Amino acid sequence: MTALSAEQVELLVHNQHPDPFGVLGSHLYENAGRKHWAVRTVQPQAREVFLVNLAHGTEYPLQNDHSPDFFETVLDRPPFSYQFRVVDEGGESRLLHDPYAFRDHLLTGFDLYLFGEGNHHYLYEKLGAHPLTLAGVAGVYFAVWAPNARNVSVIGDFDHWDGRAHQMLNLDHSGVWTLFIPGVQVGEVYKYEVKDQAGHIYEKADPFGFHQELRPRTASVVADLSTYTWGDRTWLNQRQHQQPHERPVAVYEVHLGSWRVVVEEENRFFTYRELAKHLIPYVQDMGFTHIELMPITEYPFDGSWGYQVTGYFAPTARYGSPTDFMYFVDQCHQAGIGVILDWVPAHFPKDAHGLRQFDGTALYEYDDPRIGEHLTWGTLVFNYGRHEVRNFLLASALFWFDKYHIDGIRVDAVAAMLYRDYDRPDGSWFTNKQGGREHLEAIDFLRQLNTLLFKYHPGILMIAEESTAWPSVSAPVDKGGLGFNLKWNMGWMHDTLAYFSTEPGLRTYNHNLMTFSITYITAENYVLALSHDEVVHLKGSLINKMPGDLWQKMANVRTLLGYMYGHPGKKSLFMGMELGQWREWDYQSSLDWHVLEQPAHRALQHYVADLNELYRQEPCLWRDDYHPDGFSWIDCHDIANSVVAFIRRSGTEHMVIVCNFTPQFHPHYRIGVPESGFYQELLNSDAGDYWGSGKGNMGGRQTDAIACHQLPHSLNLVIPPLAVLILKRRV
Repeated sequence: MTALSAEQVELLVHNQHPDPFGVLGSHLYENAGRKHWAVRTVQPQAREVFLVNLAHGTEYPLQNDHSPDFFETVLDRPPFSYQFRVVDEGGESRLLHDPYAFRDHLLTGFDLYLFGEGNHHYLYEKLGAHPLTLAGVAGVYFAVWAPNARNVSVIGDFDHWDGRAHQMLNLDHSGVWTLFIPGVQVGEVYKYEVKDQAGHIYEKADPFGFHQELRPRTASVVADLSTYTWGDRTWLNQRQHQQPHERPVAVYEVHLGSWRVVVEEENRFFTYRELAKHLIPYVQDMGFTHIELMPITEYPFDGSWGYQVTGYFAPTARYGSPTDFMYFVDQCHQAGIGVILDWVPAHFPKDAHGLRQFDGTALYEYDDPRIGEHLTWGTLVFNYGRHEVRNFLLASALFWFDKYHIDGIRVDAVAAMLYRDYDRPDGSWFTNKQGGREHLEAIDFLRQLNTLLFKYHPGILMIAEESTAWPSVSAPVDKGGLGFNLKWNMGWMHDTLAYFSTEPGLRTYNHNLMTFSITYITAENYVLALSHDEVVHLKGSLINKMPGDLWQKMANVRTLLGYMYGHPGKKSLFMGMELGQWREWDYQSSLDWHVLEQPAHRALQHYVADLNELYRQEPCLWRDDYHPDGFSWIDCHDIANSVVAFIRRSGTEHMVIVCNFTPQFHPHYRIGVPESGFYQELLNSDAGDYWGSGKGNMGGRQTDAIACHQLPHSLNLVIPPLAVLILKRRV
């Protein structure tokens, strides 16, 4: 009927045409000196197609002479506003707008330029699936990066998952493929059908998808993130003027799927909204300042705990919708609680619907497995040297602050990013261009990440889980650091747990484990974290690491936590530790809340709440965590008794912390103090209310004019067995 060749028709109906927009839709052509307009469409499985003039309803039949799935008609005048009426094999008909009649693009040339150089900070506003209205017609604009693909289509229930129906445009040959599909609505599922140069087909979830189906299904879901009305403006305004280093930070680390479950409904997960109702009040009652969520970025395998991510822009559907998660964060803020997300830029899984070989090539990952694969984890490494990949990760981090108002990120596995030889035997890695083991591209990425996040969102927390001695992790980028403002103190964690796992009678031989961390406390801005990693993989629960009978186990846990809260550094505690749960953490089941039926466990929970309350109220315990003036030893040399005493300061105020790491009772133990007066006993971990022995100092002690520990005054204290005392001079 037209000058279109049979070869072009074949390419279209087999989804191989390099430029579907150049053929489909309406096009002017000349025949014998006269102008004609051809309107063409690919409609797989259609019996008939009609062109409907929307002005008066006149219909024009389209012909499918060249192929059963290719329809066209010719008009003698420019095409009017139209729709297709498509009749299927069963005789059912539906009206459709023509996607190829919409030639405007959400992405501009400047967008493509910024993306190409890795600096499009709001890339999630342009790539992915975006509900919008073009020329008065509602639909969804799709855009995906697949530069090495031969063809890309959008597939979903709306086109029977047939890649021929919605073939995308390679916009300006940039490798970004786009298409506006009229009539697609929020809540519809979709994927991208990506063909590589050899014609192999990959069905991929949207890397920028805002929502995904509940596993085991893997499609993306069209979402509108603009509908939620936030109520946390006051919180956000205050946050941007805060200095986290000079604030109390006590984090409750949570795996949402196993904190609690709905027992009456086959142990199903709590939803985000149910968690807002139950988790937030609990965290308030316990006195924590922040909730840290183990990864809720969408992931297919429950057993990865969220650390093998396929949806870097999607909160997991396990607990509800994106709007539901917004509600959870909003309610946290209105309750005065910050929200920290675990975020995983170190690696991604090999699931077929994910980022691996996205366009048939190593697009997001390095091609060489010596740098591009973590064999132990069975995952792939992002290609940090590629501008677009770096931009993808930067945009993901910015997205969670922008769209979900989170307050911080704990970046997982930073050490795995910093070193090319991380967890790789000799011969299975190669050096950088300077001949070293450092992963230079990843280092540059981390610095860029932190610089951007603090620029756009001052007052947030950027926490590195970094397990090596890499210098200046928490120093600003302009001072040679990686730019984080906090770093987990892995050395403190391992030393402390090793010490407390030792029988008290042998602790005298390991005294340095409890004092060594002070030698480097100002090297970084540390977080003292007792994390989920320490209560899994046959390591045992926190209380089961402790030696002795039930009383001693409980006393050991109280002593450990009291020492932790007195030690410089922000605090982080994994859920269940505050209960004294006996069972090792299991992501498949709820915490053992029933242990609270026993007085010892209720007392431990009460103790943790009191610790947090004291911590928040006393600036000595947090204001100068990272300043040399914030800490000084009174005595760290009483190895025979395994007792240490130290001072925490803030301005003119100071507190005294005394730790007894054995069951030995000391009814008369003298320690030096810098000033005379009455020292009130603010906390005694051996108090009867905490299931201790009830030994103590009757509320406090007056100083004696006796010099001790090179200090001019001293206190004659009762030091209970396996206990921590926190005292403060009252003026």
